[in-house]
Amino acid sequence: MARPRPNYVCANCGAASSKWQGRCDACGEWNTLSEEAPAAAPVALRAARGNPVELLPLSGETAELPRTLSGIAELDRVLGGGFVPGSAILVGGDPGIGKSTMLIQAAAALACAGRRVVYVSGEESIGQIRLRAERLGLSAAPVLLAAETRVEDILATLQSGPPADFVVLDSIQTLWTDLVESAPGTVTQVRTSAQALIRYAKASGAAVVLVGHVTKEGQIAGPRVVEHMVDAVTMFEGDAGQHFRVLRAIKNRFGPASEIGVFEMTDAGLKEVANPSLLFIGERDRTSPGAAVFAGIEGTRPLLVEVQALVSESALGTPRRAVVGWDPSRLAMILAVLETRCGMRFGTHDVYLNVAGGLRLAEPAADLAVGAALISSRAGVATPPESVYFGEVGLSGSVRPVAQTAMRLNEAERLGFSLAVLPSGSREGVRSTLSLNEVTTLADVVAAIAAESAAQGIGKPS
Repeated sequence: MARPRPNYVCANCGAASSKWQGRCDACGEWNTLSEEAPAAAPVALRAARGNPVELLPLSGETAELPRTLSGIAELDRVLGGGFVPGSAILVGGDPGIGKSTMLIQAAAALACAGRRVVYVSGEESIGQIRLRAERLGLSAAPVLLAAETRVEDILATLQSGPPADFVVLDSIQTLWTDLVESAPGTVTQVRTSAQALIRYAKASGAAVVLVGHVTKEGQIAGPRVVEHMVDAVTMFEGDAGQHFRVLRAIKNRFGPASEIGVFEMTDAGLKEVANPSLLFIGERDRTSPGAAVFAGIEGTRPLLVEVQALVSESALGTPRRAVVGWDPSRLAMILAVLETRCGMRFGTHDVYLNVAGGLRLAEPAADLAVGAALISSRAGVATPPESVYFGEVGLSGSVRPVAQTAMRLNEAERLGFSLAVLPSGSREGVRSTLSLNEVTTLADVVAAIAAESAAQGIGKPS
């Protein structure tokens, strides 16, 4: 019998190749191919024939998806209203950020509500899980525990007793199956193990949560195909040294994507933050130059966050550009617009940009707030107190309108702000008690801050 030839599988996208090469042809990443033995397909599987399935029309009655509330409102918000029976959810995040803490809290809340909950750990012993539950005050919750890494044993355990409603597997990188002859954590093992567990979730109706490790680039480790297999992908954001965490939905088949939930890490576990806007702007300095408050939308939630900029004379031949919480390429674009369209010079200055609180912004509407913070720091004068900014900046320097203006203004009004700087034409059909300063180009913001600078006798920005 001929020995099967090994495959070379990309760790980034899961594509297979018959020979090793430095660059993956599918995704273009370098040094991601690793050798793995192919899985031997059973003879019965190779010879099996398919059965025809019934084809149904697109129109018809559909029932609303049932939801199981986790008892954690912020987690339910991220998932679109709770756990959907039969769904598979992938949770990622840096080590020590709070993944296991949140899941043991959710498991305890569901178990106390009468659900059958099974928590399987491949990284920790039963004693370690019990110590965490005791520290969180959850040791009395009727959660069933297991410490196992073999997928066949886990599935046999789940199928031997009463049907489970909620299953946690921590983590997918530690699991292995007999169908694949490779080490745990490899691409083929992760993909095959995840496929078996997702198949169990669909067949049994249990909500299955898979915990995933994160690489140094901040991506969930393993093949990206696992993210396409599951129904929802969530990521924990934030610095492990800070007291708050942000859970963000990257993908959700049963709810809105890009929804966020905000938590605070305490001695008693993760505590929900009902008003995250106060968390991100509560400690800001209203008199310091280089800060602007952005009225943004994260999923379905309006959120105010402070954008901080520092522009200083550079002693280097090539000035530094450091960004935390925003796209560095977009910062380069805003600086180019300020240089070309507004006449401000940044070529001999270091530029540092930070989104307060460790939040990561991806919305183009943050352009105007970033531009205002840069202009304020360069001019050395603070932006108007109690003001918010939002709007997308084009390469011509024009400020373009963005969606959901009313929600942004209502959130700013609720938190006591009195002025909103927004794109021209955004006030149509919007009722607000805030003073609205409509701008057409980014040069209008430069002129407004220059007027404030002249009034304070600081001098015109250059």
